[in-house]
Parts: sequence; structure tokens; C-alpha cells
Amino acid sequence: MSRGIGEASRRFIPIVSWLPRYKKAWLARDVIAGFTIWGLLIPEMIAYASLAGLPPQAGLYTLLASLALYAVFGTSRHLVVAGTSASAVLVFSAVTALNPDDTARYAALAGGVILLAGILFILAGLLRLGFITQFLSRPVMAGFVFGLAIFVTVSQLPKIFGIEKGHGDTVEQFGHLVTSLGSTSMVTLAVGAGALVLLFGLERFAPRVPGGIVALVLGIVISSVFGLAGHGVATIGAIPTGLPSIGFPDLHAGDLWVLVPSALGMVLVMFSESLGAAQTFAEKYRYRIDPNQEMIALGTANLGSGFLGGLAAGGSLSQSAVNEGAGARSQMSPLVASVLSLVTVIALTPVFKNLPEAVLGALIIHAVSHLMKVGEMRRYYRLVPREFWIGMLTLAGVIVLDVLPGLILGVGTSLLLLVYRASKPRLSVLGADPHDPGAYVDIQRDPAGVTVPGVLVMRPDAALFYANAQSVADGVEAAAHSSGAATRVVILDLDATDEIDITSAESLDKVSAALDREHVQLALAHVHHPTLALAREAGLLTTLSDERVFPNIAAALAWASDAGSNGSKNGGRPE
Repeated sequence: MSRGIGEASRRFIPIVSWLPRYKKAWLARDVIAGFTIWGLLIPEMIAYASLAGLPPQAGLYTLLASLALYAVFGTSRHLVVAGTSASAVLVFSAVTALNPDDTARYAALAGGVILLAGILFILAGLLRLGFITQFLSRPVMAGFVFGLAIFVTVSQLPKIFGIEKGHGDTVEQFGHLVTSLGSTSMVTLAVGAGALVLLFGLERFAPRVPGGIVALVLGIVISSVFGLAGHGVATIGAIPTGLPSIGFPDLHAGDLWVLVPSALGMVLVMFSESLGAAQTFAEKYRYRIDPNQEMIALGTANLGSGFLGGLAAGGSLSQSAVNEGAGARSQMSPLVASVLSLVTVIALTPVFKNLPEAVLGALIIHAVSHLMKVGEMRRYYRLVPREFWIGMLTLAGVIVLDVLPGLILGVGTSLLLLVYRASKPRLSVLGADPHDPGAYVDIQRDPAGVTVPGVLVMRPDAALFYANAQSVADGVEAAAHSSGAATRVVILDLDATDEIDITSAESLDKVSAALDREHVQLALAHVHHPTLALAREAGLLTTLSDERVFPNIAAALAWASDAGSNGSKNGGRPE
């Protein structure tokens, strides 16, 4: 009993496994890495809180929960789980769709969608649904985050120019910005533009210097010394000092119709980004990531952040790269950063009072600029134009429709394309490989393949299932007719099909009957036991008897060579 409990705890609480084996030699590097990511995350979290439409302290509260909880439950040694630009925008999009009438209501809805995302994460992890990100193709994700970056940049430009933010989609907001340029605050523009030049300049010429911290400190110092708030420059104002209270948001049943789909979209995006980052470092340092446990870890991080009034939390490749570059050896580094964040919340929040909003806008624009991967989109266009256009459709959907509808549009289009391609599998005509006895090749790709007169050997280059069964049946009939009267046997190789459904079995029966009327016999090769067992039990193969089912192509060809003169012979047992 105790052994079972121990194994379960090691599986679901990975810190139980790695902490007792922690090497003291790692501590110095982990502490340095912890200080480094703390310095990076503080300005980013304050900025992302603004992006999510929440007060600055929400970003700091996120760090108290997400860093520590992921260190306890996560399986990556290098992943940093905190607020991200994508998750912040998704929260903003979900909450504003419900038109909250005050800040308290807005905060409750934001907390609700974050908690729902946490619950969905944990349920998906317990149900072992870690494969769900396979439905988000690379081009769709690239187009989504590119569109997200444009959406975020346009939403932050009013802070740089010191004008009121517009309403509507990205196009409408940009139009409002252009028509409002006459009311630009030149002092605010100088602060925002200066912060942008500083951030991009340091990244280009001094990449090891933490640009976020430098911009944050200079913004606070200059604002305090010159009293920028008195010159029309908006600042974030006082941030409450002390620990946050734990609470459950007051939600209405009607809110769930919007929040649940939004939370599901957040889960897909955050898990895809997090798992990609985690696997990058796992491959580099040769350790294993458990995708299902990662879902549980992200779920606990979001539950903790939601109860504290923080942001949605996910893994970030850029933040994790900083952690790894600073020498992190284990999950101890985010634990150190969490302790430092606790100190910040208790004692250091008054420091940020005079931070200009324009500097926050610059920090956000700089952060999301790395998501505008033009080179990657060009590569998709060069390699597979069809997938490039799906990515561009997703990008356009985010800009014109909104964040979540844009994601749904991209995923839906990808799934439709997947179903379409699966419904049209290629049918290869096979011939014996003259260089490899017992092997068969596609004669269209290798004309040296040897065929048997009067026998057509075909193989669908995909598993047979209900969506493509009719297409395969039509292809077999068409090939038999086009080959002329000389064809007397068609052998269909089903090696790719491990199981069969009712629709597919009925289609095979129908094509067999159709060929029989043309005095052409259909035989099956490489029929696996599950396929034949279902067909027998359901009585689906009434025309195609066991005498035409063979364990391999060679056995089917041997039967076919005698079929014309001696009739059908027993084909033996299938695989």
C-alpha cells in the first residue's frame, strides 16, 4: 500500500523524485538563474497585467503561484511558467466579450476564465489527453501568434502616443489611432519611443544586458525626477503592498457560455507553447517530458494564480531560454524567483508607482515583436503553399474577427483539410521489386516493378476508414475498368489497415460484387485479425468469402495464377 502511494506521489508530484537527489553543486547556478528570471519577469508581468486589462499587482501575484507550483508538479528542469502575452490577450478577449460594467466584475470574469482553464488542464492531464496539440499545426500556430502580435501591437500603440484607445477589431482600432494622431502627447511619445529605441538597441548591440529591467528602472527614475505625471504622462499609480487574498470569483451561469470555450482555447494555445518549449530543452539535455503531467502542472499553476487574482500562466520559450542561459540546472531556479517575487509583493511595490504607461506599452510591443516570424512564414510558403495560406487565414481571422474566433478558424480549416486529404488516399499499383525478392514497389514511382498479366495489385497509401472507403472503392473499380478486359483479378493490399469500420467493410463488399458482375475477382492481402474478425462477426463480407483473403501478396498472387483455370483456392489464414 505504502509502495503504491509512493509511486503515485512520484508520478503526480515530480518534486518528490528530484528534490532528494538534488546536488548541492547546482545551487549557486540555480540561485543566479532565479535572480535573473526574477529581474526579467517583474517588468514583463506588470506589462502583461496591463495587456490582460488587470491591475499591475495581478502580474506579480501570478509569480507567487505559477513559479512554485510548476516547480512542484512539472517535469521540465528549465521551463519557466508565468504570464505570457498570448494568454494575457486571450483573457482580455474572453472577458471583454461579456461587456463587464465595472472593474470588479471584470476581475471576477478574468479570474473565472483562468480557473476554468486550470480545471480543464487538470482534467485533460488525468484523462491523458496530452496529444491534443497535434491538432494545432505549425503554420496555424505561427499564423495565430503572428496575428496575436499585430493585435497586441495595435492595442498598445495608443499608450505610446498618449491617446485614447479605440474600440472594435484590430483594423478599427488602427483606424482610430490614425485619425487621433492630432491629439498625440509629445512628452508621452518621447517616453514611449525612447523606451522602444532602448529595448531594441540593447537587444541588437548588447544582448546580454537585461533590457526590460533597464527600461523599467530608467522609466521610473526619469518619471520621478521630472514629474512626468504632471506633464500629461500616464503612470500606473500605486500598487497595493502585501500578500493577496485568496478568493473564488463570483460567476453567473450565463457567463460559462463564453468563458468555457475561451478557456478551452487558452488551454490549446498555452499547452502548445509550453510543451514546445519544454521539449526543446528536454532534447538538448536528454531528459524526458511527460505531456500529461505537464497538463496537470499547468492546471495547478493556473488554479493557484486564479485564486490569488493573477494572470493565466503558461510556459514561455523566451523566458525559459533566459533561465537556461543563466545556468539553471533544475526547478530550483523558479523556486528562488518565486521567493524573490514574494519579497517584491511585500516590500517593493511602491517603487513602481511612477512607472509610465508608455514604458509598459514599449515593453509589450518589444516582447511580441519576436512573435512576428516573417522568415518562418516565408519558409512555409516555399515548402507547402497550402499550409502557408492556412496560417495566413488564421492571422487574418485574429485581426479581423478577434483572437479566439481566429484560432477556431485556423484549427477548423486545418481539420477540414485533414479530413479532405484522408478521404482521398493515393492508390498505388504494385509490382514485384526485381532487386528485392518478396518486396513490392509502386510502378508509377519505380517502373522496374514487375506485374503479373491479368492481375492488378493495388494498395491504398492510408488506413481504410469510413471517410475514405468510398473513394478507395471507386478507385479500385476505375483502375479495373481502365486496365481493360484482360484484368481478371484485383488484389487489394490492406496492410495499412489494422482495424476496419462498418462503412469500410460494406464498401469492400459492394466493390467486390460490382467487380464480380464484370467477371473480375477481388482478393484481399495483408488482412489483419481485427479487420477480419469484425467483418465475420457482423456478416459484412457476404460477397468476398474467406477463400479470397490472404496473409500476404505472394499468397494472393499464387491463388490468382490458378484462379482462371482451376477456380478459387483456399488462401490460408490472414495475419
